[in-house]
Amino acid sequence: MSEDRSLQVSSTIDAPPDKAFALLADPARHTELDGAGMLRGLESGGPVTAVGDEFVMRMNQDGIGDYAMRSEVTDFEPGRRIAWAPSIHPPGSLAHVIGELDPSGHTYAWELEPTSDGGTRVTHTYDWSGVTDEGALALYPRVSEEQMAASIARLGDAAR
Repeated sequence: MSEDRSLQVSSTIDAPPDKAFALLADPARHTELDGAGMLRGLESGGPVTAVGDEFVMRMNQDGIGDYAMRSEVTDFEPGRRIAWAPSIHPPGSLAHVIGELDPSGHTYAWELEPTSDGGTRVTHTYDWSGVTDEGALALYPRVSEEQMAASIARLGDAAR
């Protein structure tokens, strides 16, 4: 595996940036956008209005089962950029599956750029370069470029 610890996918959607951003800033709508099929619904928090805001999402993955992730917003520029850093919630609740590994340090980011025809160029970045537990690196990436592209397409459909 290469030392690159991020994936990035870009595509253009037929919806304006403000509509796309409104969906990304509302975690209650994230299940509609999930190209990986892991999200099960918002447990608490949202809508997001600033860096430091938090939300908790119910999740499910093969091999892990049901669990929750608390995300802290790390970047927020209305209509342009939003990012969040998930961590297991509550801390240690997946120890029965992953032991003492600490998989925190990854982020999901979205950049929106208006296009001349009223659409939006969406760049979705999944970055796990902040993971400091070397043992946890084997858990990454948790999503594929194809799943990220599907999330962008779903964003476009939902924002129309």
